Amino acid sequence: MKPQQSHDPFDPDFEAEDDFTSVEGAWRDPPPAAADPFAPEALEEVEPEAFPDPFAELGGAGTADRPDPIVIEPAGGHDEDPFGLDGAGAPPPPLAHPVHDMIAGAEAAFGESSLPRITIHIFCVDAETAEMAGQAAADRRMERATVVTRMGGLAAAVEAYRNEATPSLVMVESADPAAQLLGLLDKLAEVCDPGTKVVVIGQANDIALYRELMRRGVSEYIVPPLNPLLLVRTAASLYADPSAPFVGRQIAFCGAKGGAGASTIAHNIAYSITERLLTGAVLVDLDLPFGTAGLDFNQDPIQGVVDALSQPDRLDPVLMDRMMVRCTDRLSLFAAPATLEADYDISTEAFEEVTQKIRSAAPFVVLDLPHAWTPWKRKILLSSDDLVIVATPDLASLRNAKNMIDLVRRARPNDAPPRLVLNQVGVPGRPEIPVKDFGEALGLTPALCLPFDPKLFGQAANNGQMIAVVGPKSRSAEGLDHLAQQIARREPPQVQKASLLSSLFKKK
Repeated sequence: MKPQQSHDPFDPDFEAEDDFTSVEGAWRDPPPAAADPFAPEALEEVEPEAFPDPFAELGGAGTADRPDPIVIEPAGGHDEDPFGLDGAGAPPPPLAHPVHDMIAGAEAAFGESSLPRITIHIFCVDAETAEMAGQAAADRRMERATVVTRMGGLAAAVEAYRNEATPSLVMVESADPAAQLLGLLDKLAEVCDPGTKVVVIGQANDIALYRELMRRGVSEYIVPPLNPLLLVRTAASLYADPSAPFVGRQIAFCGAKGGAGASTIAHNIAYSITERLLTGAVLVDLDLPFGTAGLDFNQDPIQGVVDALSQPDRLDPVLMDRMMVRCTDRLSLFAAPATLEADYDISTEAFEEVTQKIRSAAPFVVLDLPHAWTPWKRKILLSSDDLVIVATPDLASLRNAKNMIDLVRRARPNDAPPRLVLNQVGVPGRPEIPVKDFGEALGLTPALCLPFDPKLFGQAANNGQMIAVVGPKSRSAEGLDHLAQQIARREPPQVQKASLLSSLFKKK
């Protein structure tokens, strides 16, 4: 097939049926029903700021007005600087953080499912694309997939599959003109096995070419600018099962050291997500021998998370509903037994299976993790959609928090960094590391700083209530609500005030 010299083959007036002859290929799949929200033309170019917010999401409501991380002053007044900072308690300036470029892309509103156990071959033309493919292969969402990267592009793929079977997914890069690209795709279709999906990485952002590729059965067509997360999400979208259970967003809370208050903050954040943002959530207490979620919500359930972990294969929505206890209309609790009668010798696979099944029960799943370091805890930390590390302003917390943050950054290069919460700031007579120095040492600006307020927090713990119930107007309650909005990526619903006329005409 040779395009005419005097006629643009991709002019809107041309007849595709005449100029492009379809070749029946085994890899044909129907084109996707909905447009790809991560298509390059759908992403806006955003000029980086001097101090970027690592948790900002493009296109999210209210991101332009996102406030700086909150530093809450103790009840003693606003004139003192409880943190030893210049500027009377003002929060430290945001710190620049070398997050991967993909953080500038749109983030999922809820949890993201990983790819199944498939094999992916990626044929690259540029070395930069091959590097991105390697970074995508190391992503947590592709841990079950096997990725093989080769050079040579589309032409190399055609030659390779003449003598070997094709995998589940083939990604081919091509810098060829449109006519040559389509010709090579026709040859690729002749050597592909049934069921193989093909993604083309091209150079021309041309809608006519895109439509012709879709007509020929190509699963997706992407163009620069590329990033590893785009490759991951493109592959994941091809294997998304519409009948699969809903996957909620998983948020893991972990203390930098024992007694930092991670459990208290996790419980209050789960309560704020449900009662302030009016959405469903499940709180899972995974501190099996010493969990306090039941005490904090004044609950003593007969069954709990250990029953689910002991029989993960039998856990279905009906059994899950029986094991959970309702703390509020929107908040369910998977309580820990908090007894020392058992050794709790539970495999990492059981924790992974149970937490994955719980994600289908609500839009948000809050995991309260113990301080002890175990293989299953490491697995959950690295597989969660959001991670919150709670620390106190001392040297032990700084060391432990740095170790965890460095581990997470290495293992999750395509995700936003963890959120840091500094708790119990301003204990009388205790030497502390200033908030500014603490954040600079970690390369991370604290998302929230909570003052030492033993009366408020002690009363809430002893009454089995949340901070928002005991002190709804306190600065601590306001800070926890703000952190819940950051994690949930949504604003609280507007409360409609009743008008004077409606009260006058209200039936008695």
